[in-house]
Amino acid sequence: MFPNFLSNTFSSLQSRNFRNFWLGQCISVIGTWVQRTAQTWLVYKMTNSALLVGILSACQFIPILLLTLFAGTIIDRFPKKKILLLTQSGFLILGLIMTSLVFFNLIKYWEILLIAIGYGILQSFDTPTRQAFVFELVGPKNLLNGISLNSSVFNLAKIIGPSIAGVLMANFSIVFCFLIDACSYSAVLLGLFFIDNLPAVAPANHKNIFREIQVGVKYITKEPAIRLSAEIMLVICTLNFNNNVIIPVYAKTVLHAGAQTFANLLSAVGVGSLIAAFIMSYLAKNGKNQRLYLVIIIGSILSQTLMLFVHTYGLALLMMSLVGFCNMIFLNQSNAAFQYSVPNELRGRIMSVYVLLNQGTTPIGSLFVGSLMDVTSGLWGFPGCGILAGVLMLPIVLEHKHLLKQWLVKNE
Repeated sequence: MFPNFLSNTFSSLQSRNFRNFWLGQCISVIGTWVQRTAQTWLVYKMTNSALLVGILSACQFIPILLLTLFAGTIIDRFPKKKILLLTQSGFLILGLIMTSLVFFNLIKYWEILLIAIGYGILQSFDTPTRQAFVFELVGPKNLLNGISLNSSVFNLAKIIGPSIAGVLMANFSIVFCFLIDACSYSAVLLGLFFIDNLPAVAPANHKNIFREIQVGVKYITKEPAIRLSAEIMLVICTLNFNNNVIIPVYAKTVLHAGAQTFANLLSAVGVGSLIAAFIMSYLAKNGKNQRLYLVIIIGSILSQTLMLFVHTYGLALLMMSLVGFCNMIFLNQSNAAFQYSVPNELRGRIMSVYVLLNQGTTPIGSLFVGSLMDVTSGLWGFPGCGILAGVLMLPIVLEHKHLLKQWLVKNE
């Protein structure tokens, strides 16, 4: 029984290429979360403004909103390994710049915004490339398992990264957080170096780039299941994925705590997400689960809304775990909806739309929730997003009620 559980849960790691990629990411993404935690707390400590924290988040994700669709056409034209080597090298350089500015006490708010924009530009190419690269590394048979294990890396990092950042910020110096981030990118670069025997990439063509984007978007709008998932993602990802903006304000103004509590709440989100990621890795052999998808959408909205009644540290940790659990399963099933039965020559463009919806809409949500908390209080961050998400989901449900009924009956 146990060996079968392990073989089902970690089946995609049988691929040497995916294993090298996955192990490199395990280290790198932890460094990224150490950096994100430290950067958010640094800005809130410098400015004492939820709105300015929201602007920081917006600066990192606005380039994704503007560039990701163009990045999708590049991803479909060139080897994904080479694109990742370039983007990861760029992240390393930005990490070293941030470390130096903090170490020499030269850091200013506007400099942090510029570096965040730089991260966002690189992320516009890096994230959809990594999403599409999984298919090349594991093939169609283990695609869902590869997606889930790839997500488990991100969510394991959500636990470990903020915990490390919290210890370093509380007991040592915040500069170590940025140094760890800079060094961590070398792990991915090393993993990519050992990846070989990849499928040949179709020869680059010189078609109009806007026409290629149109082809990818048109494919999504004509496929009812993908279109519905895209509309749901637009609402849920815009509003229910603003933890980095809400949690530092909630920790300080509602729980009256500092950096360690902020880091612990972020880690709690990661715990819930990691549990969900491993569950989905095991269930990947059963394919997509549309009933679960619908239930988890409701769970995501409710878990955010119920935070209005949470005023204690212990209950906040529990609720953050629930938020992470719901959001992880939501992204897993959304990713599967986008990647299943997609022509491989369109995969980069399709996944660029997924990343656009997942991360590119973040500036809208960040500015909304930052402004909301500045006007009201940190207590209204999560509930404000949850309630608005519920309201905006109503027209989507009414428009697609027949397809949603099919999902409930047929579960496919």
